Amino acid sequence: MEPTMPVDVSESIKINHDTMHDIFYNCADVVFRPLKLADHSNILLVYIEELTDSNKLEQIISTCMLSHDIDRLTSYKIVINFSEIVAKVLKGSTAIFVDGKPFAYLADLTAFKQRAINEPSNEASIRGPREGFTEDLKTNLSMIRRKISNSKLKFENHQAGELTNTSFVVAYVEDKVKPELLQEVRLRLQAFHTNQLLDSGYIEEFIEDKSLSLFPQIQNTERPDTVSASLLAGRVAIIVDGSPNALILPMTFWAGFQAAEDHYERFLYVSAVRLLRFLLAIMSCLLPSIYVALTTFHPQMIPLSLMLSISASREGIPFPTVIETLLMELMFEGLREAGLRLPKAIGSAVSIVGALVIGEAAVQAGFISAPIVMIVAGTGIASFAFPSYSLALPFRILRFPLLISGGVFGLYGVAIGIIFIMIHLVTLKSFGMPYLKPVAPIGSNFWKDTLIRMNKRYVSAQGKQ
Repeated sequence: MEPTMPVDVSESIKINHDTMHDIFYNCADVVFRPLKLADHSNILLVYIEELTDSNKLEQIISTCMLSHDIDRLTSYKIVINFSEIVAKVLKGSTAIFVDGKPFAYLADLTAFKQRAINEPSNEASIRGPREGFTEDLKTNLSMIRRKISNSKLKFENHQAGELTNTSFVVAYVEDKVKPELLQEVRLRLQAFHTNQLLDSGYIEEFIEDKSLSLFPQIQNTERPDTVSASLLAGRVAIIVDGSPNALILPMTFWAGFQAAEDHYERFLYVSAVRLLRFLLAIMSCLLPSIYVALTTFHPQMIPLSLMLSISASREGIPFPTVIETLLMELMFEGLREAGLRLPKAIGSAVSIVGALVIGEAAVQAGFISAPIVMIVAGTGIASFAFPSYSLALPFRILRFPLLISGGVFGLYGVAIGIIFIMIHLVTLKSFGMPYLKPVAPIGSNFWKDTLIRMNKRYVSAQGKQ
């Protein structure tokens, strides 16, 4: 049974030492450093060596020794509660106890190794900023503040995780965010309770509308410019200490098709590429199922010469079309997953060589027909066109039930599957906002920044009217 921790600091430095020692029992990284000033008064410094700036610490000690008075420290906070002292020490502050004083001084001497600011690997941009979030909360907030240098940008501090005591921030731009949205975010965060908070993904699962939906209802990004643009559009961001991924809410279906450089390139090029992304997204989900449905149940819908070529390539194949397509899709997904988990130096080589070797060997051995390899390869390439990895996942998963439905019921099965998906998307909401907005329900800014991107000059002129 753990000893009961006193609530307040004692005047006796020995009692304070014993209390802190009991709290940090078997914590080898916590340093207890007793010192004696020139006036023979005793002080005790408690800190975590790996989280403390040693140069600043020595300056603090020198100041204490020379001035004979701890009160002359340049920057400190007086705390009387042990729970607050322990929490601050665990975050990198130094606690200073003075014999005869019923409180402790807390000096913020935090300094720990952190990753340099680099371009995010999952959201690389051809044009635009090259900086991405790191695992340090203060660094991430500074990058956002640098882009929005206005007092209306607000950062609300929160903390969660009974064991981890992780800090996170709710960011929004006052006068841009809707009060009801901000209130809903606060209510869901108040109901969020967990023992551990190690990444923003923990919060995402707790506060999203429908946890059983395949489609992401909260956008995540590593780019400060994406977060800044979303805040200026009236959305809310959640940035977690220790995580390079910020959450943006609410999220719409169309946000997953918008790349970082869409607002940096000219609108004609962006609009054309965005329409191409929609086409490739449809291909990544429906191409295998439509191919299986047509070749199995509706061959009359395929040109005769093409159907004869497909039939000739299938001579000697022991599996039905739906089975061989399913096997190749599973093999492709397996190679993609293996490539992600392998070291970068060999991951891409294994994925490419494995796909070529296995595909060619399967065709030569007569297990798989050549058109199936082409269909699966085309589907895989189309699935890489998603700017948002989290939105690509549901399309990859839905490909399999649609494939089975098309192999059993033909185009009717594919149509039924599409209807169920559309019903789900239409009824899905993200923090009160319809997931397909502004397409369903249709809004006034339908063409502004959804299917295409309008010219900024035109949008600016419309806003002034």
